[in-house]
Amino acid sequence: MQLLFAWRYFRSKKTTNVINIIAWISVVAIAVGTAALIVILSVFNGFEGLVKSLYSDFYADMSVRPKQGKLMALNEDQIGVLSKVTGVKAYSLMLEEKAVLRNGDYQNIVFLRGVDKNYPEVTNIQTHIEDGAYRLGNTDQPNIVLGVGVQSALALSLKAPDPLTIYLPNYQAENMSDLQSAMNSFEIAQTGVFRIQEDFDNKYAITNIGFVRYMLNIGDDQYSSVEIKLHPNANPENVKKALVKSLGDKFDVKTRYEQNQSLFSIMQMEKWIIYAILSLILVIAAFNMIGALTMLVLEKRKDIAVLKAMGADNAVIRGIFMKEGILLGVVGGLAGVVLALGICFLQQKFHLLKLGGGSFLIDYYPVKMYVSDFVLVSVTVLAVAVIAAWLPAKRAAAQDFSLKS
Repeated sequence: MQLLFAWRYFRSKKTTNVINIIAWISVVAIAVGTAALIVILSVFNGFEGLVKSLYSDFYADMSVRPKQGKLMALNEDQIGVLSKVTGVKAYSLMLEEKAVLRNGDYQNIVFLRGVDKNYPEVTNIQTHIEDGAYRLGNTDQPNIVLGVGVQSALALSLKAPDPLTIYLPNYQAENMSDLQSAMNSFEIAQTGVFRIQEDFDNKYAITNIGFVRYMLNIGDDQYSSVEIKLHPNANPENVKKALVKSLGDKFDVKTRYEQNQSLFSIMQMEKWIIYAILSLILVIAAFNMIGALTMLVLEKRKDIAVLKAMGADNAVIRGIFMKEGILLGVVGGLAGVVLALGICFLQQKFHLLKLGGGSFLIDYYPVKMYVSDFVLVSVTVLAVAVIAAWLPAKRAAAQDFSLKS
């Protein structure tokens, strides 16, 4: 019954036209706010998914590193245990160290990754080779693949390759202050260049693990990390517990999220901040709704008096105007959801909104819709509508209106 009254008040033409105008303004404001929230959150999801995919192409699903120091010792038995852990699909042994690359007058400090032949199985690095080929050579004839930013800093070109000299620390040097004995140098050929994301492109280079071990002058059982690829249905936490149990507590096992915890945490925080800021649009719409409902209460004061004369108590009157406010919110919210779905679909299908510049991997705003975002925004709209309707509804129930003109 209360909803029926609310629906009739919503549809009926008011004696004062401004009430209709304000009511529809509040509906439009809610629709725009709802659509804006969903679209912006979907665009953020698109960027978040893109960044995560880029990081997942460079970082493995899981990484085993030493708890202390740069290097860890792994014997054949420990390495053999890795493939026996349930959920592990592949693994790659890696040595990582800072190195200096020099091309004539140009030089740059990079993070050099020495990897084995299984590295492409645990990352998607080969799919990001922009020029040349993923060839790392061997210990005696090493090749190097550079990030596009590193290549640019060294003024290199695969079309006219220049001799490239690499410098790495000698871990067995007795006098580290003597640069000639503390550093080992070698001529190395560039065979490829990768482009993933600026954080990687500007500071990473990749070569074979045997060459890095030779340059660092360390034993065959020394590694910086073990990079692990999991089966698609594997639970990372369960695999982590199994690895810790198998390898012992001297190793630090991290999932992909834990390897980039600060990045993912900041991205989640940014999403909530965006949600909070854009929710202010709905708060502004709520003020319009309060105004519309307050004027509607004045418009329907005779109806309220009749209903009270027929025995309706304050709860009934309050319920009618509460449902009127909720009705305004639902209509506006549904319109906003439909509008957001249309905008997101068009952007996904036709890439209408382009990114400026052209240095990014894609030239359009990515969009990814989540049901959870639609639910969150819908609940927010409903909550705003209930809060906005409460004060006018309470006043309508509390006041006594007379049937006399």
